[in-house]
Amino acid sequence: MLKILIILIFLTIIVSLGTALFHLIKHKETSAQTVKALTYRIGISLALFIALSIAFMSGIIQPTGIGMQMQLQKAKMAEQNN
Repeated sequence: MLKILIILIFLTIIVSLGTALFHLIKHKETSAQTVKALTYRIGISLALFIALSIAFMSGIIQPTGIGMQMQLQKAKMAEQNN
């Protein structure tokens, strides 16, 4: 459920960016609509960042990937040395 919400928010960010590009090309200069679309994109991106931070801190999502694997290997080596 959370993954679907994150994907939808990313798609909303891309649509907002596309809208800003459309208005920029259409009006050939900075327009109020371009600024408005970019402002929405910044707000949505900030909200996504805050939501992901809260989800990480509360334990809803867990880190995975190369960085996490490196941390696990360091912890295992430190445990073996002690």
